[in-house]
Amino acid sequence: MTITVPESRRVDDTAFRRLMSRNAFWERMIGAGARLPIRPLIEVDLGPIHLDRMLRTGPVVLVFVRHAESAACNATLLDFRTTLAPALDDLDAHLVAVSPQVPQQLATLKRRHDLPFLVASDPRCALINALNIGFDSPGADVILGAHRSVLPFASVVVADRTGTVRFVDVRANWGVPIEAGRIAAAVSTLDLGGSAVRRSLRSAP
Repeated sequence: MTITVPESRRVDDTAFRRLMSRNAFWERMIGAGARLPIRPLIEVDLGPIHLDRMLRTGPVVLVFVRHAESAACNATLLDFRTTLAPALDDLDAHLVAVSPQVPQQLATLKRRHDLPFLVASDPRCALINALNIGFDSPGADVILGAHRSVLPFASVVVADRTGTVRFVDVRANWGVPIEAGRIAAAVSTLDLGGSAVRRSLRSAP
């Protein structure tokens, strides 16, 4: 089934679960215990970034959004700026917002809200497709500035320093976003290894 952009905004969690059950989406999507696919991303200010290098210094929290013009995604990231980002910083975890929109357009989202975390483009949907969290949305290529019309479902993926996925939340849209506290709680249960050591050193007198 193909979901258009307007239709995707009307799909609630119950209908979304029925859709995924009918299309066996659950079986294809990334789940806890799986290995995080390592795909290159383009951060809007830094250029190419590599998840495997980030994992060497702390857990990675990937928040998938649609594009800079999405009001719901804007609201979620604005909230995460004041709630999730500080909590993850205390845990030495990397927060990365990922969208299939091209970097030039996605950069407006980061600068509009002065986001203190990474905002990265996945223009070829390499990571989105590897996680199986995307859906076809005809015409989305225009707003994305890309050659593909794939949008991600509202998704959060947490991976520990070994690259093992420990937490996944996938929803129909960002109308009912996942609570920042749940994400931070998931990260706090991980074995942070060297991150915990660095925190203790920073807090030492």
